[in-house]
Amino acid sequence: MREIVHIQTGQCGNQIGTKFWEIISDEHGIQPTGEYTGTDKDLMELQLERINVYYNEVTRASMCLVPSLLIWSLVPWTVSGQDLMALSSSQTACVRQSGAGNNWAKGHYTEGAELVDSVLDVVRKEAEKCDCLQGFQLTHSLGGGTGSGMGTLLVSKIREEFPDRIMNTFSVVPSPKVSDTVVEPYNATLSIHQLVENTDETYCIDNEALYDICFRTLKLANPTYGDLNHLVSLTMSGVTTCFRFPGQLNADLRKLAVNMVPSLVFTSSCLVLLLSPPVMFDAKNMMAACDPRHGRYLTVAAIFRGRMSMKEVDEQMYNIQNKNSSFFVEWIPNNVKTAVCDIPPRGIKMASTFIGNSTAIQELFKRVSEQFTAMFRRKAFLHWYTGESNMNDLVSEYQQYQEATADDEAEFEEEGEMEGEYA
Repeated sequence: MREIVHIQTGQCGNQIGTKFWEIISDEHGIQPTGEYTGTDKDLMELQLERINVYYNEVTRASMCLVPSLLIWSLVPWTVSGQDLMALSSSQTACVRQSGAGNNWAKGHYTEGAELVDSVLDVVRKEAEKCDCLQGFQLTHSLGGGTGSGMGTLLVSKIREEFPDRIMNTFSVVPSPKVSDTVVEPYNATLSIHQLVENTDETYCIDNEALYDICFRTLKLANPTYGDLNHLVSLTMSGVTTCFRFPGQLNADLRKLAVNMVPSLVFTSSCLVLLLSPPVMFDAKNMMAACDPRHGRYLTVAAIFRGRMSMKEVDEQMYNIQNKNSSFFVEWIPNNVKTAVCDIPPRGIKMASTFIGNSTAIQELFKRVSEQFTAMFRRKAFLHWYTGESNMNDLVSEYQQYQEATADDEAEFEEEGEMEGEYA
């Protein structure tokens, strides 16, 4: 089978990852003990056909399954979900007593660097269990120290070790409206160019956008982090639907990356619980706080779940693209892909997940860049970082990020000029 190794690091990454495993275990009929409990024969075939993508079968006789999972944290209290810990092998959890203290340099250069070799050993062992490893997926936050510093360090090491495998991340981008740490812009900025260099596809998830969805769409008066994590994990479940269940399109990480990433690595996504394709393109439903109308879509993938007509889905998506042709680049033909999975999420008849590769994602990074520059010019809180690593490293990271930003802006402008020529 085409296996995927899931890695979760830091408090945010562990909490999101735990919810993700709870949801997909429920969809595949797997109990916390690892036992498969499906009874419907028709559904059983669909649930088990690609079960080895995310699960390892440890005892064939009793059909006991464990996640292909690596848990990585610097502080033990961030590793939540006792059922998940029981379900996964104890050898896949790498936990230390010291924390990164919301410091990217500590996670990337000192504390994380001490632990990364032992983590890589676990990654190798998980990879060796796979018949045909297709890649890795990582859940982490860009605002903390462990998720950003250690997460990007591990991503770079895995890229060196497995250069021909796909690296996929679900990255939570910090927001000033929903922030508990003043140095989040530093951590995010220092992480971004690492993701540009070492990942094939990054799904950007924004706390600000998640809170807006909870307030406006779900009408929650006081949304908790549990509510946000549930939203993110549902979206992750939707994105990975084609990997886990039989389908015609985007059946593995590489096919999705080829369809979605002609040039830009960062994508936005949304989850719609009603079958209404126009709603998927609404900025209010995006998991990233950027307005797609301020940019152009390079590629789009829409994954529909539930019993529906493929012909009707294709017609609706075609009509939407025609009505909004100015928001799609013309130099990539057939840049809207759709896939249908007959199995809906638990408790819902129909749902859809949207993945968009749009130049509007730059709004996210411009916001972080402005906050970073304002603090860096005043050398605010820099002693936290220079105490852990050489000042020249930090300046170099900053300059590389600025150069990458300039290159991206030039690319966006070039795409705009090309649009003008086509118009």
